[in-house]
Amino acid sequence: VCISASSPPPTQIQKKLNMSSANSSPPGNCKFAIPKKGRLFEKVAELLKGSGIEYHREARLDVALCKNLPITLVFLPASDIAKYVGEGNVDIGITGLDVVEESNVEVDRVMDLGFGGCKLCVQAPVADNVTDVSTLAGGRIVTSFPHLTEKFFNPMDEAKGVTTKITEVSGSVEAACGLGLADAVVDLVETGTTMRAAGLEVVGEVLKTESILISNPKTKHADVLKLIKRRIEGCLVAKKYVMISYNIHNDLIEAALKVTPGKKSPNITSLQDSDYKAVTCLVVKKEMNAKMDELHDLGATDILTFALSNTRM
Repeated sequence: VCISASSPPPTQIQKKLNMSSANSSPPGNCKFAIPKKGRLFEKVAELLKGSGIEYHREARLDVALCKNLPITLVFLPASDIAKYVGEGNVDIGITGLDVVEESNVEVDRVMDLGFGGCKLCVQAPVADNVTDVSTLAGGRIVTSFPHLTEKFFNPMDEAKGVTTKITEVSGSVEAACGLGLADAVVDLVETGTTMRAAGLEVVGEVLKTESILISNPKTKHADVLKLIKRRIEGCLVAKKYVMISYNIHNDLIEAALKVTPGKKSPNITSLQDSDYKAVTCLVVKKEMNAKMDELHDLGATDILTFALSNTRM
């Protein structure tokens, strides 16, 4: 076999073949899209770890195979995940509700994840003293969310017989008003620090958003999706709650259960000393110390708390 001078050496060809193979999903695997970088990636990676979804990602690759489940993780920009799921290129994914709504695709909203919460808001210069968002209809709006912005302003445009000019940009939205490019912007607000630094204030709310688990309505991996959902639910409960255990006199148990009613119902067991009962139940983690103080003041003893790694409720 003759190899021309312009052909890569066999070792380079083999490397490319190996790279192509490593960056693909085995047939039959459920493809799960997650954000490839940023704070949302960090949150999702922590969630997957707590859910026992283990993987190893090779450098410079956007695909990773799970070690213990028939799942292929696909690392994508968060803004693209809803489209990939909606079009059936991947089966499930995690992204923001704002991305799903902006992408205007059909997906199933499997569950809310409780992190990445913020609001998509209309923001105008503080100096303009805008008290009614409808006064901006017919004006110039700059945003990274043109579909949602148009949907928000359409009823106002129709009522006033005007057309709001919406300009899409990919970043630095908050600078548009200061540069004279817009009368207002539509952007995400989390803490409001960036907004206030740009001299802007919220004059209207378009959407409340958070990270959500979505799936393609026609996915063939309903069983894997059900398993992932159950594991994530267990992980989220474990993050929110701790287990508390204590001993309490029979005369005080009714009052104690008002302090710790549990997530569903407390577990009460008899002790060798028949005058006492042992109680175990879940309490919200951020309320843990206050609950322990209340139980101590009530007369409970041997009060212990235990961290949870995962649950099945």
